[in-house]
Amino acid sequence: MRRATPLYAAIAAVAAVVVPYVALGGASYEPTAAADPCVAREWRDPGGVQAVLEQVVLSAVDGAACELGVTREEFVLAMRDEESLDAFAAQHRLSRADAERAVEDALARAIDDAEDGGALSGFAASVLRRAVVALPPWLVLEALESVRGLLP
Repeated sequence: MRRATPLYAAIAAVAAVVVPYVALGGASYEPTAAADPCVAREWRDPGGVQAVLEQVVLSAVDGAACELGVTREEFVLAMRDEESLDAFAAQHRLSRADAERAVEDALARAIDDAEDGGALSGFAASVLRRAVVALPPWLVLEALESVRGLLP
């Protein structure tokens, strides 16, 4: 009879995990659908440069993904570097110039929205617009993320 006790303890332990899992809906797990990048983000003045830059980047990513008809996640992965952008463009039958233009347009719209919403000053918006025109889009996004990480 002593050998049966560990077996009952193991069965009880498994039941203690499985029964609540099933009762709470674990048997019908469905992953969360990717958010629609075409749904407009609400602009707010977060009161800090770091949060404003984050909003600009998120808005630009949403805008470009919407324009290109892809998810935000897929678009972000495409913007890692030149090779990723080239592969993304080929997969979606776009020219690299079209993909870059979508990013530039989205960044310009995001900067305009931030300025119109009072989250960016005219000077800061002007500097960012010049960077968008002068630099490849993945470098602009990378620079915005780097600056954001340096701010308190």
